[in-house]
Amino acid sequence: MKETRSIMGMHITVEIDDPWVNEKIFNQVFDYFIAVDKRFSTYKETSEIMCINRGEISESSYSSEMREIFELAEKTKKETQGYFNIRMSNQALDPSGIVKGWAIQNAAKLLLKKGFKDFYVDAGGDIQSHGLNAKKEEWTVGIRNPFKPEEIIKRIVPKGMGVATSGTYLRGQHIYNPHAPEKELHDIVSLTVIGPNILEADRFATAAFAMGKEGIIFIEGLEGFEGYAIDSKGIATMTTGFESFTIK
Repeated sequence: MKETRSIMGMHITVEIDDPWVNEKIFNQVFDYFIAVDKRFSTYKETSEIMCINRGEISESSYSSEMREIFELAEKTKKETQGYFNIRMSNQALDPSGIVKGWAIQNAAKLLLKKGFKDFYVDAGGDIQSHGLNAKKEEWTVGIRNPFKPEEIIKRIVPKGMGVATSGTYLRGQHIYNPHAPEKELHDIVSLTVIGPNILEADRFATAAFAMGKEGIIFIEGLEGFEGYAIDSKGIATMTTGFESFTIK
């Protein structure tokens, strides 16, 4: 059973292969994403993050979810030499670069807790899979051609790991280099990262993309991660072990 709904400004797809699956579990998963959007959206004036940015909520009153995200963001900032930073140039906080992967991971945990073993959750192209598909085969993930998004140029088998892609080809310049916020990122147009889970893949994909051409080198140096970058000339660069995940 498979459903797609539009939440958080993107398409979220959940597929579960289980004879006992029903609409109730899908509603629970999508309701969770709705709750995340209500708390963290920078487009909703009533969200907690917007209230924080306006100084209407003191730090002692932050929700546990907000505290968790802020802690993850600070950890990622330190691990990426400041290339991941949720504080924008106007000093407003925007945690969207880490919230999506975090939310997908939590949705996957929800399904596991309910006893489902074969599923995937895809939010805006960032994916966490588990188990096998309806054909009792490994789930596969397609990497899009950033110059022709309808075309799949690579297919990978994540083997239960998380897959996150950062790029400017669909949403424009929504990622920035915190060390040079005035400069647009043009060297790299797409960077896909395979990590231990979707949260790890997503947070490092965002930071690595902000690094430009150095990003794929950064991913190469991370134990347990692989990456595939496409530059503005259409030239692809992959990490040493990336090919082990591709379908020949």
